Amino acid sequence: MATISLKTLTSSNVIYRSSETRPLARESVRIWCPRGSGSVRAVFKGIQAMKSFSIVKCSKMDGNGAPTKTTLHDLYEKQGQSPWYDNLCRPVTDLKPLIASGVRGVTSNPTIFQNAISSSSAYDDQFRQLNEAGKDIESAYWELVIKDIQDACKLFEPIYDGTDGADGYVSVEVSPKLAHETEGTIEAAKWLYKVVDRPNVYIKIPATADCVPSIKEVISNGISVNVTLIFSLPRYEAVIDAYLDGLESSGLSDLSRVTSVASFFVSRVDTLIDKMLEKIGTPEALALRGKAAVAQATLAYKLYQEKFSGPRWESLVKKGAKKQRLLWASTSVKNPAYPDTLYVNPLIGPDTVSTMPDKALQAFLDHGVVSRTIDSNVEQAKAVYSALEKLGIDWSEVGSQLEDDGVSSFMKSFDSLLLTLQDKADKLKLVSI
Repeated sequence: MATISLKTLTSSNVIYRSSETRPLARESVRIWCPRGSGSVRAVFKGIQAMKSFSIVKCSKMDGNGAPTKTTLHDLYEKQGQSPWYDNLCRPVTDLKPLIASGVRGVTSNPTIFQNAISSSSAYDDQFRQLNEAGKDIESAYWELVIKDIQDACKLFEPIYDGTDGADGYVSVEVSPKLAHETEGTIEAAKWLYKVVDRPNVYIKIPATADCVPSIKEVISNGISVNVTLIFSLPRYEAVIDAYLDGLESSGLSDLSRVTSVASFFVSRVDTLIDKMLEKIGTPEALALRGKAAVAQATLAYKLYQEKFSGPRWESLVKKGAKKQRLLWASTSVKNPAYPDTLYVNPLIGPDTVSTMPDKALQAFLDHGVVSRTIDSNVEQAKAVYSALEKLGIDWSEVGSQLEDDGVSSFMKSFDSLLLTLQDKADKLKLVSI
């Protein structure tokens, strides 16, 4: 076995992750990190090894063996924004150095699990056991996912306990097949919450028109929810109302353990609207490229401040209710011409969450600027929002299209993963013959 010291690869502590594999040498390769370095060790066996790496710097250690502060620590301690990690795969213990670096929660979705399970052999032993036990493919999928979620919840439990249930959550999404089924989503959320059986799990429910009533019902049952796929201000307001309605109808005397985040998607908004602006082609239109997403997100925070104040909210606070925090999702930059922290730096503010995939997290750790920015340019955001409307951009249509695309994308990932698992099951049958 070849052993490569991490120091020969980089001077910083890093995590190596991969979403693809390719045939390499038959010799196993071990990337070694010194004990106590805050890094992780990856072992690639057989003829499969990593094809592409995403690199996340981790917290270095001081002379006493304690992790030094990073921009993620500053983000939470100085500005009240919780940095979360938008990824999950085995071994889940790879999250430990990220937690030491200031990550305070994890989000997952069907695409993340499709990438994790399809590209790794780490799930094979459990899947083989499930297959031998006679589990059908979809049931086996949920068993694989639930184990990862439970293991991750355990890692973040100290943060959850240390913040009295305000942070340290791990999110898992109901089946994307239920995106337009109100009752089906309610039952799936209850089932997931029961089988995961961890206090710091968020059940993800899409913010489709059909599932907004599901949010109210699930919240009223005392289940904490991550509302996902929010792309417009009107739908966001409906999500807030569903949360408030759910708290009010719960009948609970203590609401402190029922929490929620509203995942407002960012970069995908620019991706779609930029194409519209380029089609319009005027100087005024082209000058607005890369500005729509942050402008709308800024106005979403203004709406958040308005809705979580006043008599209605204050009456819920008396029962221990916590605000439904805004969570910035889709924070990776799709256009290489834009700054790689475009969807993180301008959206920093108290009582918010920023969930970042590998590249966005790496960029912010490396050169992110910790400063309250979310409400520093509200008038400018209003001007951009209005200017786009005058150019013929229909924000409701943009939201609807992005929602449809998001549901479709998760469905595609879900179906693809089930096919991959079916293929693995078929191969196991051939081996056993």
